[in-house]
Amino acid sequence: MLTGEIRSQINKLRDALWSGGVSNPLTGVEQITYLLFIKRLDEIQTREEAKAQALKRPIARRIFPEGRDDIQSPNFRKDPHTGEGEDGCPYELMRWSRFKNETPECMYEIVDQHVMPFLRTLGGSESIMAGHMKGARLAFTKPALLDKLVQGLDEIPMDDRDTKGDVYEYLLSMISSAGENGQFRTPRHIIDLIVRMMDPKPTDTVCDPAAGTAGFLMMAAEYVRETYAKELLQDANRQHFETKAFTGFDFDETMLRIGAMNMMLHGIEEPRIEYRDSLAEGGGEDTGHYSLILANPPFAGSLDNESCAKDLLKVVNTKKTELLFLALFLRLLTTGGRAAVIVPDGVLFGSSKAHKAMRQTLVEDHRLEAVISLPSGVFRPYAGVSTAILIFTKTGRGGTDHVWFYDMQADGWSLDDKRNPLLDESLLGPAPARALGADEHAKNNLPDVLARWNDATGAEHQRPRTAQSFYVPKDEIVAAGYDLAINRYKEVVHAEVTHDAPKDIIRELRELEGEIAMRLAALEEMLA
Repeated sequence: MLTGEIRSQINKLRDALWSGGVSNPLTGVEQITYLLFIKRLDEIQTREEAKAQALKRPIARRIFPEGRDDIQSPNFRKDPHTGEGEDGCPYELMRWSRFKNETPECMYEIVDQHVMPFLRTLGGSESIMAGHMKGARLAFTKPALLDKLVQGLDEIPMDDRDTKGDVYEYLLSMISSAGENGQFRTPRHIIDLIVRMMDPKPTDTVCDPAAGTAGFLMMAAEYVRETYAKELLQDANRQHFETKAFTGFDFDETMLRIGAMNMMLHGIEEPRIEYRDSLAEGGGEDTGHYSLILANPPFAGSLDNESCAKDLLKVVNTKKTELLFLALFLRLLTTGGRAAVIVPDGVLFGSSKAHKAMRQTLVEDHRLEAVISLPSGVFRPYAGVSTAILIFTKTGRGGTDHVWFYDMQADGWSLDDKRNPLLDESLLGPAPARALGADEHAKNNLPDVLARWNDATGAEHQRPRTAQSFYVPKDEIVAAGYDLAINRYKEVVHAEVTHDAPKDIIRELRELEGEIAMRLAALEEMLA
């Protein structure tokens, strides 16, 4: 958990970027991502050097080669008159621990003209992360700003994995606008709820085809690491966890860099975050490969059918991306694989042929397990769209018997653009420090959602339709045209209101009128 001091230090970095001309929060996070990556490379080499020294053998993995690069810059070129000096910057000087001690002007020259090109040419290394740095460049020209960022990041204690991850997550929280394709950052407490409900195992192969900042993958990795620590001691499970367990796709290169760094800072050294338009033709090599999908796909509206994968259009013939992503999830899942995904409310009750066909597919051909309605303000300030969580299992032969509905009315934060916390930090999220009281539950429904979900075979089946959660049998859903809107099945109890008889109301009005006339007459006498 971040202290107030660390938050203040990060806020200073944000303010420095703003005053330095980097006003776009996404660009600001991207710039800090580059610097964190540079710092991480230095940490890896320092670790390898210490290991080599302890074992009395050569360095097994060298990030920064010996010698110099071949790039000439003002301070790293031969003097044309005397021939003194050497061309190129020493790789050793490109390390964070070295250039941070240089003057702002020299530091800027090293980072801008040498380190950034170095990152862009790291594609031939073993690091997958390096591939995301091909477009790396500084978005500002002020040496003083770079110096402030480097010194600021260097002062923030990031010695352990948890702190590194928390720092980066706090940075990501500054991204407060939706992308051009309708993508926006999913609140971390909502991701935490979904991950806990799905309970990923060390043997699961998790995928997010619209990874963005990799929030779902990061939180799934943290959950597995904390919940199944003993199982991860087994070599097979550990190797799977570190190499194959988590996969993310996105077609926004900035998000790829940010998402990969997010995973890296949370302990996944070689994150499999790849460039891919998930809905486009040619992505079928992963068909039936994943056991768990966690996603909040973009709701961009319409897609050009010509660019969309034909096998997805066979499942649901539409241009709506939210429906096409559902078809994609079914394609990517192995038989028996599970999915928990966020969809706009229109998916639940849309009247088009494609909407009905998609819902029918989930109910009849697979096992639809739950529909959890989210508060309409949960994605503010990005968007005010109403959404829900769909949970289903790919079977290929049906299996839906009852569907669990939950009407979430509060998530612990205000539902306006400010999104201020309504409870103490320890009482937020799906796993608060203690059980919540009735008043606290009214402000945070997440622990109740998780508790009732885990009691799916118990008292939940006995709850009435007037409750916050209840089960609906498949037959009733079919009879309703596969409508999945919770209001279709929820019973609302209206309190009986008793009114006075009209004659009594008229009598009271005449009495009041008479009293007013009498007091007016008394007032006139006083003024006479």
